[in-house]
Amino acid sequence: MFHRIPITVCAVLAAVSLSVAPLSLHAQDDSHHGRKYKAPPPAAHIEVTVLKDFNGKPIPDAHVIFHPTEGDKDKGSLELKTNDDGQAVIDVIPIGDTVTLQVIADGYQTYGESYKVEKSDITMEVRMRRPGSQYSIYKKTNSGSNSGSGSSNSGNGSGSSQNSNQSAQPK
Repeated sequence: MFHRIPITVCAVLAAVSLSVAPLSLHAQDDSHHGRKYKAPPPAAHIEVTVLKDFNGKPIPDAHVIFHPTEGDKDKGSLELKTNDDGQAVIDVIPIGDTVTLQVIADGYQTYGESYKVEKSDITMEVRMRRPGSQYSIYKKTNSGSNSGSGSSNSGNGSGSSQNSNQSAQPK
């Protein structure tokens, strides 16, 4: 019933399998093929808290947008929404990058400021202001029409000075 395999055939098969095994192990060695692994740069842990300027309460669902740049190279943008405590946390921005932080919330002036990421742990507080009246160089006359003569409202300030009243304070 059973056929006996001669010992010489078994010895030949064993020798062939032992001689082929090192070749298959060498094929799996990636040190000579493909790309080399490059570790990502160390990243900062950034916490942004968005608060109402007039009462200090948190603003939930505000859009917190990070625009990282490395030198002159734009690296895209990353957008988060604040939680119920007004906080957004990100930890993928490399240390040494410059980041333009933009915060957008319904019913508030848009905030924007650029920062250099120099530490591994950064905490910021952004206080959002309600929109102010628009600045106009035209003054309303008694007849109710706008005149083109251009009386300026120099006491009101410009729109850019209103934005500078918003603040973010890195801690």
